[in-house]
Amino acid sequence: MLLIWNSMRKLLVLFGAVLSLTLIGCETNAQNGFKDLSSEELSEVLQNKMVQLIDVRTPKEYTAEHIKTSININFFAATFPKEIEALDKEKPVYVYCRSGKRSVKSIALFKEAGFKEIYNLKGGILDWKSKEFEVEKVKN
Repeated sequence: MLLIWNSMRKLLVLFGAVLSLTLIGCETNAQNGFKDLSSEELSEVLQNKMVQLIDVRTPKEYTAEHIKTSININFFAATFPKEIEALDKEKPVYVYCRSGKRSVKSIALFKEAGFKEIYNLKGGILDWKSKEFEVEKVKN
Protein backbone atom coordinates (compact mmCIF):
# COMPACT_ATOMS: atom_id res chain seq x y z
CA MET A 1 0.00 0.00 0.00
CA LEU A 2 2.84 2.35 0.87
CA LEU A 3 4.45 1.65 -2.52
CA ILE A 4 1.23 2.63 -4.33
CA TRP A 5 0.91 5.83 -2.25
CA ASN A 6 4.53 6.83 -3.03
CA SER A 7 3.99 6.20 -6.73
CA MET A 8 0.79 8.27 -6.73
CA ARG A 9 2.52 11.08 -4.84
CA LYS A 10 5.36 11.14 -7.38
CA LEU A 11 2.86 11.28 -10.25
CA LEU A 12 0.99 14.17 -8.61
CA VAL A 13 4.23 16.10 -8.08
CA LEU A 14 5.23 15.48 -11.71
CA PHE A 15 1.81 16.56 -12.94
CA GLY A 16 2.01 19.74 -10.84
CA ALA A 17 5.45 20.57 -12.22
CA VAL A 18 4.32 20.10 -15.83
CA LEU A 19 1.21 22.20 -15.23
CA SER A 20 3.28 24.96 -13.63
CA LEU A 21 5.72 25.05 -16.55
CA THR A 22 2.84 25.20 -19.01
CA LEU A 23 1.21 28.09 -17.16
CA ILE A 24 4.51 29.94 -16.90
CA GLY A 25 5.00 29.59 -20.68
CA CYS A 26 1.51 30.94 -21.42
CA GLU A 27 1.95 33.79 -18.96
CA THR A 28 5.31 34.73 -20.47
CA ASN A 29 3.82 34.92 -23.94
CA ALA A 30 0.85 36.92 -22.65
CA GLN A 31 3.26 39.34 -21.02
CA ASN A 32 5.11 39.60 -24.34
CA GLY A 33 1.88 40.62 -26.04
CA PHE A 34 0.91 37.51 -27.97
CA LYS A 35 -0.71 34.13 -27.60
CA ASP A 36 0.66 30.85 -28.93
CA LEU A 37 -1.83 28.74 -30.85
CA SER A 38 -1.53 25.06 -31.64
CA SER A 39 -2.00 23.88 -35.20
CA GLU A 40 -5.39 22.49 -34.20
CA GLU A 41 -6.48 25.84 -32.76
CA LEU A 42 -5.34 27.74 -35.86
CA SER A 43 -7.11 25.26 -38.13
CA GLU A 44 -10.33 25.84 -36.23
CA VAL A 45 -9.94 29.64 -36.47
CA LEU A 46 -9.30 29.39 -40.23
CA GLN A 47 -12.43 27.29 -40.72
CA ASN A 48 -14.62 29.80 -38.92
CA LYS A 49 -13.44 33.15 -40.28
CA MET A 50 -11.14 35.02 -42.61
CA VAL A 51 -8.09 36.29 -40.76
CA GLN A 52 -4.88 38.16 -41.42
CA LEU A 53 -2.58 35.15 -41.63
CA ILE A 54 1.01 36.23 -42.20
CA ASP A 55 3.83 33.91 -43.27
CA VAL A 56 7.07 35.66 -42.29
CA ARG A 57 9.36 33.25 -44.15
CA THR A 58 11.31 34.07 -47.29
CA PRO A 59 9.53 34.14 -50.66
CA LYS A 60 11.38 30.96 -51.67
CA GLU A 61 10.07 29.12 -48.58
CA TYR A 62 6.58 30.50 -49.16
CA THR A 63 6.55 29.39 -52.81
CA ALA A 64 7.58 25.86 -51.82
CA GLU A 65 4.62 25.54 -49.43
CA HIS A 66 2.42 27.71 -47.25
CA ILE A 67 -0.86 27.68 -45.38
CA LYS A 68 -3.75 28.54 -47.68
CA THR A 69 -4.94 32.18 -47.46
CA SER A 70 -1.65 33.33 -45.90
CA ILE A 71 0.15 36.45 -47.06
CA ASN A 72 3.93 36.35 -47.38
CA ILE A 73 5.81 39.21 -45.73
CA ASN A 74 9.51 38.35 -45.48
CA PHE A 75 10.82 39.04 -41.96
CA PHE A 76 14.35 39.48 -43.31
CA ALA A 77 13.35 42.11 -45.90
CA ALA A 78 14.18 45.75 -45.14
CA THR A 79 10.60 46.56 -46.12
CA PHE A 80 9.07 44.28 -43.44
CA PRO A 81 8.02 47.10 -41.04
CA LYS A 82 6.48 49.11 -43.89
CA GLU A 83 4.61 46.09 -45.26
CA ILE A 84 3.02 45.20 -41.92
CA GLU A 85 1.95 48.84 -41.53
CA ALA A 86 -0.41 48.25 -44.48
CA LEU A 87 -2.34 45.57 -42.56
CA ASP A 88 -5.47 46.31 -40.51
CA LYS A 89 -4.30 46.93 -36.94
CA GLU A 90 -7.86 46.71 -35.62
CA LYS A 91 -8.10 43.04 -36.60
CA PRO A 92 -6.18 40.18 -35.01
CA VAL A 93 -3.05 39.06 -36.82
CA TYR A 94 -1.90 35.42 -36.98
CA VAL A 95 1.78 34.86 -37.65
CA TYR A 96 3.82 31.79 -38.56
CA CYS A 97 7.19 30.77 -39.98
CA ARG A 98 9.07 27.50 -40.36
CA SER A 99 9.41 26.49 -36.70
CA GLY A 100 8.15 29.43 -34.66
CA LYS A 101 11.36 31.34 -34.01
CA ARG A 102 11.11 34.06 -36.68
CA SER A 103 7.42 34.58 -36.02
CA VAL A 104 8.11 35.18 -32.32
CA LYS A 105 10.88 37.63 -33.25
CA SER A 106 8.52 39.43 -35.65
CA ILE A 107 5.94 40.01 -32.91
CA ALA A 108 7.94 42.93 -31.48
CA LEU A 109 7.57 44.69 -34.84
CA PHE A 110 3.84 43.93 -34.99
CA LYS A 111 3.44 45.40 -31.49
CA GLU A 112 5.51 48.43 -32.48
CA ALA A 113 3.23 48.91 -35.49
CA GLY A 114 0.21 49.06 -33.18
CA PHE A 115 -1.31 45.57 -33.35
CA LYS A 116 -3.18 44.69 -30.18
CA GLU A 117 -4.17 41.08 -30.83
CA ILE A 118 -1.34 38.86 -32.07
CA TYR A 119 -1.31 35.07 -32.36
CA ASN A 120 1.69 32.87 -33.10
CA LEU A 121 1.50 29.37 -34.60
CA LYS A 122 3.51 27.36 -32.12
CA GLY A 123 5.97 25.12 -33.97
CA GLY A 124 5.35 26.91 -37.28
CA ILE A 125 4.54 25.20 -40.54
CA LEU A 126 6.61 22.18 -39.46
CA ASP A 127 4.09 21.46 -36.70
CA TRP A 128 1.20 22.28 -39.06
CA LYS A 129 2.42 19.66 -41.56
CA SER A 130 3.20 17.11 -38.85
CA LYS A 131 -0.50 17.23 -37.91
CA GLU A 132 -1.28 16.61 -41.60
CA PHE A 133 -3.01 19.93 -42.21
CA GLU A 134 -3.09 21.05 -45.82
CA VAL A 135 -0.41 23.23 -47.38
CA GLU A 136 -0.50 24.99 -50.73
CA LYS A 137 2.26 25.48 -53.28
CA VAL A 138 2.61 28.42 -55.66
CA LYS A 139 2.10 27.23 -59.22
CA ASN A 140 4.51 28.66 -61.79
